Formats: sequence, C-alpha cells, structure tokens
Amino acid sequence: MGLIIRSSAIHAAGCYTTTDIRKGQRVAEYTGHQLGKAEADAAYEESPITYLFGLGDGTVVIDGHCAAMFINHSCDANCETSEVDGRVWVTAVKHIAAGDELTYDYCLYDGGDDEARCNCGAARCRGTMYSREEVKRRKAVAKEAALKALKKTAKKKRGKRKAAKHASEWPVHGSLHTS
Repeated sequence: MGLIIRSSAIHAAGCYTTTDIRKGQRVAEYTGHQLGKAEADAAYEESPITYLFGLGDGTVVIDGHCAAMFINHSCDANCETSEVDGRVWVTAVKHIAAGDELTYDYCLYDGGDDEARCNCGAARCRGTMYSREEVKRRKAVAKEAALKALKKTAKKKRGKRKAAKHASEWPVHGSLHTS
C-alpha cells in the first residue's frame, strides 16, 4: 500500500492512498515523540496548527511526525484510530478506492475556547472536530452559563424595581412650600 501527501479540499494537505484498501486493513501508524500534555500545551501555545494525538486518558500525547499526521478529520470518515499497547493505528472502516483521501473522526476533547471548525463537507457534518460527547458537554456548560447570566440580570432588575418603589415612598427633604 502506498500513501502520498497532497493538497486537500478539507484542510491544506491530506493523506491519500495510491492503492485500494480493504475494510479492516491497517493503513498507518501515528508515530512521533511522546510528551506530557502540559509540555505539549506549552510548546505549542502560540501555534495555530498542531499534530498531537492524545493517548489513553490524554495526559500523554504523540507529537506527530509521520504520514498519518496528514490524515484529515471527517464526520463521515473512512478510517478510525485505535490504541494498542501505546501505539496508535489508523484502520479502514470501509473499502477505500485508490486515489481517495484518508480521513478519521478526530473526536477532539480539549481545545479551550477554540471552536475547532470542521471543513469535511460531509452530508451529516456536525460543524466541529470535537467528539459528540464534548459537543454535548460544551452545550451544557454554555446553557448553564446563559441561565446564570439570565438569573443575574433578573436579580438586578428586581433590585432596581425594589429601589425605585422605596424611593417613591421616601419623603422629599429640603423643599419649602410657601403660600
């Protein structure tokens, strides 16, 4: 099997196969230097693009330096990744024809405020490279923050109305009425 890197409609460069790949076949291994997540965050803090792949619970990442690092995200991927004994394998989940771009669902789970917009163009694109679970978590956090803000605004309005009501009941001092 041959893999080549060339321009991609999904994102800059992509990884393509030069031969047919059957479903279930290992396509590539994601290799590179392993480092702690905190170390990777510090090293790539100012970098807009990274090729980091989280292992296990995400405390260790692979800093990708291989053909697999060019496999782009798709919400309708033709590959998937699996971790076996600390190694990450990319495997075809369906038949892939020679010349097709290889993709897998990144299932991102960490990215701060970055929206990690997806450009895959799939019919059922979810609009982000975050995992479905992370999308649900982020929506719940946003909803909670919106409710908190709404309650805070409502509390301020109640406080202003209360203050206005009490102000109208206060006597006016210092005015003299003479007839």
